[in-house]
Amino acid sequence: MISEHKKSIIGWLLYDWANSAFATTIMAAVLPVYYSKVAGSLLQAQTATSYWGYTNTLAMLLVALCAPFVGATADYRGNKLKFLGFLALLGIFSTALLYFVQTGDWILASCLYMVGFIGFSSANIFYDSLLLSVATYDTIDHISSLGYAAGYLGGGILLAINTAMILSPGWFGISSSAMGIRLSFLSVSVWWLLFMIPLFLYVNEPFVQNRGATLVNPFRDVSKTLKELKKYRNAFIFLIAFWLYNDGIGTIIKMAAIFGSEIGIGANHLIGAILAVQFIGFPFTILFARLAKKISARRAIYVGLVVYTGITIGGYFMQTALHFWILAVAVGMVQGGTQALSRSLFAIMIPQAKAAEFFGFFDMSQKFSGIVGPALFGFVGYLCGSSRVGIVALIVFFLGGMYLLHRVRIGEKVAGQVSI
Repeated sequence: MISEHKKSIIGWLLYDWANSAFATTIMAAVLPVYYSKVAGSLLQAQTATSYWGYTNTLAMLLVALCAPFVGATADYRGNKLKFLGFLALLGIFSTALLYFVQTGDWILASCLYMVGFIGFSSANIFYDSLLLSVATYDTIDHISSLGYAAGYLGGGILLAINTAMILSPGWFGISSSAMGIRLSFLSVSVWWLLFMIPLFLYVNEPFVQNRGATLVNPFRDVSKTLKELKKYRNAFIFLIAFWLYNDGIGTIIKMAAIFGSEIGIGANHLIGAILAVQFIGFPFTILFARLAKKISARRAIYVGLVVYTGITIGGYFMQTALHFWILAVAVGMVQGGTQALSRSLFAIMIPQAKAAEFFGFFDMSQKFSGIVGPALFGFVGYLCGSSRVGIVALIVFFLGGMYLLHRVRIGEKVAGQVSI
């Protein structure tokens, strides 16, 4: 019989399995290509790429500005799960409406994507903060990595189904590839909704003594937290480091497919390579957790960032579908492990009572990082007539992130930190 604790871990993991369908099909693989070739087909190719970059930038800016306040509100009211559920449903509904996007509807596609992204990303604030409800200090790297691994597998399985719907629509009784794409957007909504249910059945958030506090308190507390950042100095330095290197990671995730489409790589190769990332990422994310046990989480992150630096250099010279596949395999080897260990490393540096608020700052850092990269990518590409030059700037983010990460003192504890 499965214990209640194991059920809570499974429930937590399955939410990553559920919402990663949005990250794979909507953010990374299918929608960017559909945006370029269908929704933005009346635009020039480079203009469509730039508009997609600006769409991501605006969505991330909105999430980043709201994240700390939303997280603080949930901490005070003790209802992380309710906030998570509302925001997830917002993302699910907006994703389903993408079904109605057709030729020339790039404005509608951008608006629906932004709302869906806001729901997806904001819900993750509470999902990440619930890691402290299902893990201990000794298991936090492992469980965080399992979450990312579950996401790779779940998102990968649905992306494989969606790819079949697009490339072989007749197998499913679908009239055309275009209809297969539109139905794949609906499938993401259904997948996300069904597999998030165990989270609400089995995960319990810690009791909050001041449950029911008014909305004024969270805003005041965010201000107080900002003034007292010296008390959480290591968490603050880590956030800046994460801001830098995650900028490069996030830009590669969101812009790879549309950049590949711009330089003439076929949709089959783009979607297939991103699908490969999901299944490569599953075992390598778990391997990264094991690597962290041997050499420490920080050093394992260094390994990932060095590989990303190489990927950035390779991206500048990318010409063929084979090049795209090689870089995709490299991304799959380091992406999940780097992000999972970043989440667990941050979790051991923060007070548990303010987990959602601090993960709000973490998410704000994550989204602000995503603002600079895609905006730079789109702007430089627009000025130069090619997005290739913008890739070079990402090296600065990786090197700067590694430098600041080196300055974080991992062993220091603060009051209210997760127990060992």
